[in-house]
Amino acid sequence: MATSRSQPVPLGSESHPGSPVSAASEGSLPQNPQSAENKSFKLLGFLDVQNTPCARESILYGSLGSLVAGLGHFLATSRVRRSCDFGVGGFIFTTLACWMYCRVNNAKLRMQQKMIQEGLKNRVLYEGSSLDPTRKDTNTNQGSRD
Repeated sequence: MATSRSQPVPLGSESHPGSPVSAASEGSLPQNPQSAENKSFKLLGFLDVQNTPCARESILYGSLGSLVAGLGHFLATSRVRRSCDFGVGGFIFTTLACWMYCRVNNAKLRMQQKMIQEGLKNRVLYEGSSLDPTRKDTNTNQGSRD
């Protein structure tokens, strides 16, 4: 009796008519990985949220701030129009605050990275020379004891 062994098939590559896996895998996923990178979400037509540092987090926290400010004001006063105004103000304030906080932290991080890179470059440059600050100079120590 000869039995044929079939190779294992990766999950999702089998196509069964009418199955949700085959319908989802046929046309919805991009075949070219570069095409997914080219697609980006632009807010108001000019702010590229995907490629701009801190933009995504700022917009998300801004929307949460808007919800909290508007809903909190509505629950406190029951004035709809004023609550919407507070919601818009909360969005603007929270978005700008998160944006500035994130940008300042990124600038600090870049400065720290630059200092570390310069330190490593100087260490490589001075390592083993007479200017190396970590090198113990035995000649000066022996001369000072006399």
